[in-house]
Formats: sequence, structure tokens, C-alpha cells
Amino acid sequence: MSVIVDTSVWSLALRRRTPPDSSRAIAILQNLITDDQVAMLGAIRQEILSGIRNFEQFTRLRDYLRALRDLELIAEDYELAAEFFNTCRSNGIQGSNTDFLICAVAHRRSYSILTTDNDFYTFRTHIPIILLPVDA
Repeated sequence: MSVIVDTSVWSLALRRRTPPDSSRAIAILQNLITDDQVAMLGAIRQEILSGIRNFEQFTRLRDYLRALRDLELIAEDYELAAEFFNTCRSNGIQGSNTDFLICAVAHRRSYSILTTDNDFYTFRTHIPIILLPVDA
């Protein structure tokens, strides 16, 4: 089983001070990495690396993330992302292009999504995505 890990989880795992209620998501991420089940998207890689002011930290994290290969996306991934965006928007739900791209890629490949972002739970009411449970 492959899992797309949303930036929200990466952000928790990479923080110096992690909120106590996020330990389960971090443990799941660690297990997914160990089991080679993480599917990386270039857009997520960009979000993770953006905003790091210290070049040494940026380089260290960039090099670490290079062990995770990006999925190759095709036109249908972007088209489905736009369709998901439109479906949710027509139901009064907003989301980012990256979030809908994650949803589309996961759906097309039957992957799960690991996230702590509640927006994905709202999306799930209108588009067919599988969320890996974080609370258990």
C-alpha cells in the first residue's frame, strides 16, 4: 500500500517542538518511511522545502528527501484535480490546487492520504479519497 503524506504531517515531524497530540501521525509517517510506502509528489516536496531560511538546514533536508522519488504525474492527474476542485467548489468547499492534486493522484492510483489537515475530511464528503486514520 502506498500513501501520499500531506505537508501537514511532514511539518509536524520536522518541527523542533512537536505538539503532543501529533505523535501518532509522526509514528505512522516513520513506519511508512521504514516500509518504503511513502509516495512523494513534487508539489509536496516544494512545500516542505519552502521557507527554510538556513541554507545548511535546507540542504540537509533536501538531501534527506531525495531518497523519496517523486511520482510521475500525467495530464489526467491534473485534469482530475481540476474536476475535484470544481466539484468541491460547487458544494461550497474551498481548497488549494496542491490539495486537490494530492486527492487526484491518490484516487487514480488507489493510494491513501496521510494528513492532519481537516480540509481533506471535508473533501471526502464529495470526492472519492481514502484517508489513513491518524487517531486510533
